[in-house]
Amino acid sequence: MVIVTGGTGHLGNVLVKKLIDSGERVRVLLLANEPLDSLAGLPVEPVVGDVRDEASLVAAFQGCDYVYHLAGVVSILKEQSEILQEVNVKGTRNVVNACLKAHVRRLVYTSSVHAFAELPLGVLIDERAPISPRQALGEYGKSKAQATVEVLKGTKRGLDAVVVCPAGVIGPYDYRESRMGRFILYLMQASFLGLPDGAYNFVDVRDIADGEMLACRNGKSGEVYILSGERIAFKELLRLTRNLVGRTPSFVRLPMWLCRAGALFGEFSYRLTRKEPLLTQESLDTIVSNCALSSAKAEREIGYRHRPIAETIKDTVAWLGRFRGLSLGTQR
Repeated sequence: MVIVTGGTGHLGNVLVKKLIDSGERVRVLLLANEPLDSLAGLPVEPVVGDVRDEASLVAAFQGCDYVYHLAGVVSILKEQSEILQEVNVKGTRNVVNACLKAHVRRLVYTSSVHAFAELPLGVLIDERAPISPRQALGEYGKSKAQATVEVLKGTKRGLDAVVVCPAGVIGPYDYRESRMGRFILYLMQASFLGLPDGAYNFVDVRDIADGEMLACRNGKSGEVYILSGERIAFKELLRLTRNLVGRTPSFVRLPMWLCRAGALFGEFSYRLTRKEPLLTQESLDTIVSNCALSSAKAEREIGYRHRPIAETIKDTVAWLGRFRGLSLGTQR
């Protein structure tokens, strides 16, 4: 038996499907009244629990051989630091304790490349870079670094655990519309396109799910594995996306000072509407940060591979079009 926390999310639902296809019996940890829409029709065993409640985790993990811990808060808003601590850090500490108490065989923890210390532009980031709660970029990165430290401390207490650190997640089956899903929709539909200069390393959600399973099967306890993809500039992401929907790829390049002003307005608006903006100060910091990531260790030690980013974008646009009932026009 395998249990997945965060199994209804973007990465979670893809991982659950792959685990079932591989013949695993899968249990999914759900919050009370959490919908199972992204897992509709799948033979999963739902169990109610909360990573903030260790006792509920111990009960949920009973009889499970493997735990995939994906549940967490993804935020680029500084004011959400408290919930990041509660869920990402303390929640992961509870998962570690529950794994030890329930005698699970292995924990696979999904961290983030943002858990690594921020390195200067041009310096290759691999697993030799320190996991640093102090030097990680942004509140989210700091929380994932702290959570990763909790897992590695757990291995010193006898827990068999491996950590995977995905780059930016992108791909189909994004039922809850992640921030990148919303951004791709913006590129597909907007009449006026304004973009900042910037780029990031994105990886297909399906390749991350494969990497999770490979880490469980082949990873060494106490080791960290970067699951990265390809670096792509936003202007190239725009070109690929607009060509797929038969629209002009032209855009206006927005200066960073204007983007930061818009991000401040978006963060202020969030306090009134509770709708997260596409751009915040932290997201802008991210797209101009060092994203020279290496997945060589994961490729060498667990057999990880990633597909071309152009294939991912094509599949994402097609899936979003079907999910939203959009007319995509003629591919160029």
